[in-house]
Amino acid sequence: MQGQTPGRRRLTPIWRAIVEIAFIVFLFYSNLLMGEFTAQNGRGKSLLAGFVDILTVTNLSIALFSAVVGYLAFEFLRRKL
Repeated sequence: MQGQTPGRRRLTPIWRAIVEIAFIVFLFYSNLLMGEFTAQNGRGKSLLAGFVDILTVTNLSIALFSAVVGYLAFEFLRRKL
């Protein structure tokens, strides 16, 4: 006997998509944060100042758009290969 409910099977791809998109957004923001602490951005900048600089609506929209496009591209490749 299987203990899974019928609704659980339908949610699995949705949760996988959410996790993959969130991971791409995390990579985007970590890359932005690392860029805030290079030699070009000045010395003595605090972590809080770095977060304030990168947490904008524009960056969030770019991150979400690129994450969805990346997710769709990888799903296409997964199904083709």
